[in-house]
Amino acid sequence: MHKLDFSVVLESWQLLLQGGLATLGLALAGMTLALLIGVAGVAVRQTRLRWAAAGVKVFIEVVRNTPFLVQIFFLFFALPFMGIRLNPTVTSIIALGINGGAYAIEIIRGGVEAIPKGEIEAAAALGLSRADVFRFIILKPALRAIYPALSSQFIMLTLTSSVCSSISAYELTSMAQRVESATFRSFEVFFTITGMYLVIAWLLMLMFDAIARRYFSYPLK
Repeated sequence: MHKLDFSVVLESWQLLLQGGLATLGLALAGMTLALLIGVAGVAVRQTRLRWAAAGVKVFIEVVRNTPFLVQIFFLFFALPFMGIRLNPTVTSIIALGINGGAYAIEIIRGGVEAIPKGEIEAAAALGLSRADVFRFIILKPALRAIYPALSSQFIMLTLTSSVCSSISAYELTSMAQRVESATFRSFEVFFTITGMYLVIAWLLMLMFDAIARRYFSYPLK
């Protein structure tokens, strides 16, 4: 009978902790890029350039209907044929940003379309520029409305980062695989990182709750 032995985890706690911190860093960088892509994508869809809006729609459909593993493999293995070589960490951040950005565009778009047109027309009548209307009248109220869905999507994106181990990116799952291959203690190692992923998700939820209280609580400051 296999006896549990968590001493191998204790001996490798520094490696796993570094992997956990790396995962958190990847996630935050990927979220930032995803949010930028999401806002930019919605802004493009609000323009009168039909070809640009159509390009955003194609981007969304391609990303949402292909596996994340295929996307990250394409960036890591296919781009070198085009003369573009990225290291695993940069590839992971870009892949997470692109994947999360496609979903963020649709989430933010739903919030934007919920803004009453009368408010937009009133702001334009007061002389606000199109950029100011988008920033103050559309974007902030929309973000407040869709913030719970957006934060949940970003937590899911964090957990998706475990797939980045497939290209040997420096993150928690790849560090766990390294420990497991050296000790052959699969249950102990992956049981431990399951708890670590739960802690990471919990920390992100606390962070998102703090942001919501600071920037999206009533009344708006």
